[in-house]
Amino acid sequence: MSFVFDPPPQPSVPVKGSGDFPVRRVFCIGRNYAEHVREMGGDPKEASPVFFTKPADAIALNGSAIPYPPATDNLHFEGELVVALGSGGADIDVSDASSHVFGYAAGCDLTRRDHQAKAKKTGGPWDSAKAFDRSAPVGDILPADEAGDLFNSQLVTIVNRKTLQDSLLSRMLWTVPEIISALSRQFELKAGDLIFTGTPEGVGPLTIGDKVEVRIGHLPALTFFVRVGQ
Repeated sequence: MSFVFDPPPQPSVPVKGSGDFPVRRVFCIGRNYAEHVREMGGDPKEASPVFFTKPADAIALNGSAIPYPPATDNLHFEGELVVALGSGGADIDVSDASSHVFGYAAGCDLTRRDHQAKAKKTGGPWDSAKAFDRSAPVGDILPADEAGDLFNSQLVTIVNRKTLQDSLLSRMLWTVPEIISALSRQFELKAGDLIFTGTPEGVGPLTIGDKVEVRIGHLPALTFFVRVGQ
C-alpha cells in the first residue's frame, strides 16, 4: 500500500510490566453514578446507558502536561475507571463480557462543560465538549489478572493535593460487564478498544497550573498537569 503522506503514529498506552496497548477506539458512558447524575441535574431512575466517543488520538499518557483547550473557560475533570479490551465481538452476553477484558487503568474524561451545557439545551452532539485534543488522559494499564478486587476499590480524584472525588466503583449504575454488553449491541467491539466507565460526583473546573491525580485500587495512578494552551 502506498500512502500519499506518512500515516500518523498508532495511539497506544503502556501496559505495566510489558509493552504497549494499541488503541483502536475510545468509548465512554455518561450518567453511570447516581450522585453524579443528580449533580448534573438529572434523575438516575430514568437513566439508561448513554454512550459517546473520543478519537483514539485524544489519549494523553501519564505525566502529560495538557494544554488548556481553546474555545472554553470551563474545563472540567471527571475521574474514571478505564477498561481495555483484548478481544471483542457483537451482541456479547453479560455473562461472557469479562472474558474480553485485557486490563484496567485510571483515566480522566476532560470536558468543556460550557459546550456540553449548550449541546444539552439544543439537542446537539457532544463532540466539541468531549472529543477535543488530549481530552482522554489514561494511566498505565494493569492486566486484569493483577487488578485484585477492583470493584470494591475507591476511585479518588485529587486536584492540587485536595481530594475532590471519592467513591466506590461498586456504586456504578451499570457494571463493566453490562456496559460491554450494551455497547456490543450498538458497535462491534474489538481488541484495542478502551471504555471509560463514567464518573462519580465531585467533578469540577480546572485552571492552568493544576495537578490532577486519579487513583483506583492497585492500578497505576494517573497524574497530569494543565498548562497554558496552544
